[in-house]
Amino acid sequence: MGLKAVLFDFNGVIINDETIHQKLIDDLLLRENLRPSGLEYQQICLGKNDRGCLRDILAKRGRIVSDEYLDKLIQIKAQAYYEIINKIPELPIFDKVIEFILHLQTRHLSLAIITGALYKETEYILEKINVRQYFNVIVTGEDINMSKPSPDAYLLALRKLNHLNPDSQLQPSQCLVIEDTPVGIEAGKNARMSVVGVANTYPFHLLQRQANWCVDHLMELDLDWIDRTLEKPSIMLE
Repeated sequence: MGLKAVLFDFNGVIINDETIHQKLIDDLLLRENLRPSGLEYQQICLGKNDRGCLRDILAKRGRIVSDEYLDKLIQIKAQAYYEIINKIPELPIFDKVIEFILHLQTRHLSLAIITGALYKETEYILEKINVRQYFNVIVTGEDINMSKPSPDAYLLALRKLNHLNPDSQLQPSQCLVIEDTPVGIEAGKNARMSVVGVANTYPFHLLQRQANWCVDHLMELDLDWIDRTLEKPSIMLE
């Protein structure tokens, strides 16, 4: 079998909450007496964890802050995010993503979440949409200091999956990453994994140039064809 595991990004792939994150980053900048810029958020933050986003935005403004100070800002944002999400009657989950997750259960694949979000908010949302039980591993921004495009989070997820099932000897070439941003696609490829770009955040044509495959929504994926492709030892990840 070529395909053995599917590794999901979270924000922008499962939940459509980038506008919420942008508002909360803007609120933190105002708290720091800095004027927010929507374009700046798009350029710097999409695909990164909160630490990488805040560190890079503040550095661009000439603010170099300690890890302890970043931790404080991240916790403020996390609490505000939880309060907003908790008040939303229906979470903004992307169309067909739950159907896709349920479809994967028929193929007996290992599933993981790789996200720059915090564990508490990630698990809360997965439980609220009744899919937490399907994910063997969750790697969050608390587990990794390096933000995407570093492959560290994907490689950690691979190690955790192999720890749960040592007999599987899961290899990067048997993993399919699902991402919505160029920086996320680069992270998956840096981990030597094949990557699907889902056009939720960026235009299809932009992701198509970078990912191994690209779709408008996940139920378009032909998993049989991907499985056969990954079985070929000659597959090249550019």
